[in-house]
Amino acid sequence: MWLQLICQSTKHFEPEISEAAENLGAASITLSDAADVPVLEPLPNETPLWDEIIITVLFREEQKQALEELKQQLTDKREPWKVSHIHQEILKEQQWERVWMDDFHPMQFGQNLWIYPSWSEIPNDSSVKIKLDPGLAFGTGTHPTTAMCLEWLDSNPPTGQQVIDFGCGSGILAIAAIKLGAKHVLATDIDPQALVATDSNKVNNGISEEQIVSYLPEDMPELMADLMLANILCGPLVSLAPQLCASTKQGGQIVLSGVLKEQQDILKATYENHCHDIQFATSGDWVRMTGIVS
Repeated sequence: MWLQLICQSTKHFEPEISEAAENLGAASITLSDAADVPVLEPLPNETPLWDEIIITVLFREEQKQALEELKQQLTDKREPWKVSHIHQEILKEQQWERVWMDDFHPMQFGQNLWIYPSWSEIPNDSSVKIKLDPGLAFGTGTHPTTAMCLEWLDSNPPTGQQVIDFGCGSGILAIAAIKLGAKHVLATDIDPQALVATDSNKVNNGISEEQIVSYLPEDMPELMADLMLANILCGPLVSLAPQLCASTKQGGQIVLSGVLKEQQDILKATYENHCHDIQFATSGDWVRMTGIVS
């Protein structure tokens, strides 16, 4: 059995609260968003915090006295900490690896594309299969932006094409492109961890070094793509529009995601200067834009 003390505070007081918990021997301290303000894509080595934070402190069962002491500190009116919604609960011991695995299942995208975690039984059929486990880099297919890109690839196989995956994350789109017939993919990301993840995942999927080559953006070779994939965020997509379109052949396709519905108009206005036949698809609060480079 484990004991949890949960409270809400702000990023200004979080360091003092965390220090107090550490001094009392807490097993772990978890910070999460208390106000539904997601941190979508922090820069490498950046650890941004939300303004309003839920702090969860975990103690071992025999540390009940330590939990009570922390609770007293948090409710002590002499302390200037802004703390609210304090409560405690018992957390039963579980096989956490099993719980994590149970939450990640095979997923289908479009008619023929599937993603399987490594522990799943993979059927011997004609479908296109990607083996991928959750990891440190973005992209498992669970987020609508990734799912929409995978569905587009399934409906528009890039057979024989040269592809750029800009903001490759886990490499999921690059791997899908190769599995669906692309000749070669250049994968790039600002986060070195993403390049490590991409290289690892391509090996796990039996893809050769020559089929997917990964670079940091500043190290990318000059190359003209038949298909440009960029599942990042609206701000970078807007600022990178000239570069993304200049790296795509005239008549080539561009597929952009990572964009909220309310950002659709600014994205369209930006890319109308470079593309025609612009179309949007929607999934929940997110949109995917496709276009043909002029």
